[in-house]
Amino acid sequence: MPAPLLDRTFLERLERLTIHWLKSFPGLVGGHNTSRFSGAGQEFLDHRHFHHGDDLRAVNWRAYMRLEKLFLKMFQVEPRVPVRILIDSSASMLTGGDASKFDSARRLAGALSYIGLVRLETIALQPFSESLWDSYLCGGGRHRFAPAADFLSRLEARGRTSFFEVAREYASAYPQRGLLIMISDFLAEDDCEKPLQYLADIGHELLLLHIWAEEDRVPPWSGELELIDAESGARLEMSFEDDVRSLYTGRFDDYARGLRELAMRKGGRYLGFSTRTPVEDAIFGPLSQVQAVS
Repeated sequence: MPAPLLDRTFLERLERLTIHWLKSFPGLVGGHNTSRFSGAGQEFLDHRHFHHGDDLRAVNWRAYMRLEKLFLKMFQVEPRVPVRILIDSSASMLTGGDASKFDSARRLAGALSYIGLVRLETIALQPFSESLWDSYLCGGGRHRFAPAADFLSRLEARGRTSFFEVAREYASAYPQRGLLIMISDFLAEDDCEKPLQYLADIGHELLLLHIWAEEDRVPPWSGELELIDAESGARLEMSFEDDVRSLYTGRFDDYARGLRELAMRKGGRYLGFSTRTPVEDAIFGPLSQVQAVS
């Protein structure tokens, strides 16, 4: 039996977190603004475990009398800011050895989905490569996470990436502006910065999560090499020594810096980490530090 996408202990730690965005979308509120109190226009949807610091007025005391455990009542307020998680599912995401970029991306998408579901967000899981794939829409509480995790587990990476085509299709498929979380290695034959800038210009908030394998940034090989593009199959022969390695790493860092500057210039955020970073450390480290989640 395959291992679960995320273990139960980690999911319990995620229950206190909330996904945050920076923009104000006219006429919309976010799931983290959901009221925990009953009232007109509010619909009860779910419970979550009580944590230190939560408001006691939201506790379900009847459940406590029966189970001797504290649960918090959660209510929904509409309308809501859409949260869409784009998962790069191209062939280049399979590199990275046992800890592939694709595995890291799926686990990160799963963690963010669970955080959103606990807070009653509506989450769209949107795989892509040369175009948008069939998506999975989930919402309504933590009990909807199992089908979402199954969807992520069944994804298979293939094909090449086309950010221009993905941006064009995304703008058409998702006209309502919202938070766009893209998890990718951002490696493609075409440019990714202009398509991302276009999506930001039409009103989507960018949260770019850049995942790389160590070999993407610091290639470990030396000597005469034949390199094969994971997506196109193109071959390149080259001599690779320490001076070339340093130059390559510098170019990689410049590229990552350009993505960060683009996101910040458009009012979004960028975070980058290697596949050696456990998803737990990514969530409670970099993502928490920039208050993407907290």
